[in-house]
Amino acid sequence: MDCLFCKILAGEIPSAKVYENQWVYAFRDINPQAPVHVLVIPKTHIASADGINAENSAAVAHIFEAIPEIAKVEGLVNGYRVITNCGEDGCQSVKHLHFHVLGGKKLPEKMG
Repeated sequence: MDCLFCKILAGEIPSAKVYENQWVYAFRDINPQAPVHVLVIPKTHIASADGINAENSAAVAHIFEAIPEIAKVEGLVNGYRVITNCGEDGCQSVKHLHFHVLGGKKLPEKMG
C-alpha cells in the first residue's frame, strides 16, 4: 500500500508524535494552520469518512476518545476545532482517514 500515513505508522517516515495508544496515533502537521495543529489517525487504514462502516467505526470512537486527552496535553484549555476532509472537493490530500485538531488561538468563525 502506498499510503503516507500507513508509512508513518510503520516507522518508514518520521513524524513528531504527540499521542499514541493501541488504536490511535497523533502527530504534528508539517504545515500547521494554527499554533497547535495535530493530525489524529486510526492505526487501521480507512481511506476516508466515506469508508466508515459497522466493521470499523470503533476506530473512529477511539479517535474521539483520544482527542480530549490530546487537547489537554497540548494546552487547548479555551477550545479547539476538529476537522476531517473527505474526497477531492473536500480537499482530502492523504487517503487515510485523519482528523485535524487545531487550536492555540482564537480561530476564525468562517472557513476559507
